[in-house]
Amino acid sequence: MTTGVRRRMGVEERRQQLIGVALELFSHRSPDDVSIDEIAAAAGISRPLVYHYFPGKQSLYEAALRRAADELSALFDEPHDGPLGARLLRVMGRFFDFVDEHGPGFSALMRGGPAVGSSTTHAMIDEVRQAAYEQILAHLGVADPSPRLALVVRSWVSLAESTALIWLDGRRVPRAELELQLVHDFAALAAVSAAYDEEMAGVLAGLLSQEPADGPFGDLVGRLVRLGPLMVPGQRLR
Repeated sequence: MTTGVRRRMGVEERRQQLIGVALELFSHRSPDDVSIDEIAAAAGISRPLVYHYFPGKQSLYEAALRRAADELSALFDEPHDGPLGARLLRVMGRFFDFVDEHGPGFSALMRGGPAVGSSTTHAMIDEVRQAAYEQILAHLGVADPSPRLALVVRSWVSLAESTALIWLDGRRVPRAELELQLVHDFAALAAVSAAYDEEMAGVLAGLLSQEPADGPFGDLVGRLVRLGPLMVPGQRLR
């Protein structure tokens, strides 16, 4: 038989509850549109009690972004088993799961939201990008990347971020197509760089040698073959 007496939360437990409530609200609406009163009501406590744990909305916002940034960074952590194309496709699936579920919060994190100019927020954004960069290099088995490889990986991380932000504005392209396209984009960026650099050509050759014909990279090759006539100036598809 229950008594109906509400259990008193400890300090850290209450802080984590408020962060979770704020992140949930920020995931569905712009943080600018969420008030402390709404956060307090959703947490079932008074407005003054929110300020007991956080000095203001900005500090609660940054704490929520900290949790979101940690979750987002972890999405790029993938076992190094099997072909790289399939691994990247799984990563993109988790990435877009997060983006889809936390749209406004993701936008706020990557665009700065109400914390524009905050060194704390900028540092969190840089951490997410750096974690993604390091994870991709680890998948490639490269500890000390050449300047061109570093450029390819960082460009691809930025492309994934900007693609997700654009996709959130209307979701007009099927999500599964974008996930596969971003995996193709990685191979395309590597291929273009390989055309200019022998070291990158070696990286690309090693990467493709482990890819099955029915994998994401094999799919890209098939699509490019069908576009063959367009690759020659003056030619067109019939």
